[in-house]
Amino acid sequence: MKKYAHEEEAAQSERWLVSYADFMTLMFALFVVLFASSYRDKRSVERVSKAVKDGFQQMGSLPSNKSAPEVPFTDAPNSAKELSPIGNSGGEISNIPGNTGIDVADLHEKLTKALGKEIERQEVEMRTTPEGFVISLHELGFFDSGEARLLPGAEGKIKRIAFVLMQYGLDMRVEGHSDNVPIHNASFSSNLDLSTARALAVGKMLTDESGFDPKRMSVAGYAEYRPAASNDTPEGRKMNRRVDIVILSNFNHPASKIP
Repeated sequence: MKKYAHEEEAAQSERWLVSYADFMTLMFALFVVLFASSYRDKRSVERVSKAVKDGFQQMGSLPSNKSAPEVPFTDAPNSAKELSPIGNSGGEISNIPGNTGIDVADLHEKLTKALGKEIERQEVEMRTTPEGFVISLHELGFFDSGEARLLPGAEGKIKRIAFVLMQYGLDMRVEGHSDNVPIHNASFSSNLDLSTARALAVGKMLTDESGFDPKRMSVAGYAEYRPAASNDTPEGRKMNRRVDIVILSNFNHPASKIP
């Protein structure tokens, strides 16, 4: 009897270890959540979130529910949403997150209404790339060959684009591109000069004439070094002579064309 009483007393005196272990587990989980909430890599945050949840389920602190969807952490209270590729499958397009937080489906619909004729004539094309949502202004309808001055009527098209874009809070880059055919005329000594000048012409139209915030826009020229198609055919070179308005995204995804 004395031995049994002694063992029971020892067991009761060590019960505080159970509470202490639970407290330390909760503290660990708290610091993991705080770390994850401030971490900028979304995929890493999701992995940390899943690991914490799985750990608690294994300990029996949380019920196991394999049918319930995982709810990842967001980057931060003001985090932007991520752009995802939109393919030709005709599936439903929902709100797609990026650093602008825009609804890409809504943006695409408004641009299609504003540029229906230009899209039919293949003067304008929209697609998603690893860098974001892209509006391509092909040379046809905007510039003469080897020139950076906008054609008559091109200003109105760009203003229609600007009117739609200004309905969203977004950052973008205006990129000039060319084919690989060397150029050397009275105005430009290289494709780099030409592509940069064309991007600048579109950028100035967006800011000076359309009221787009210049703080939210950058301009770049890439010459023939970022082709959209092969330069081995006339059709490919035609697609490469373009100015891209890129609505920037922080996240990378495979490229996909929007019809």
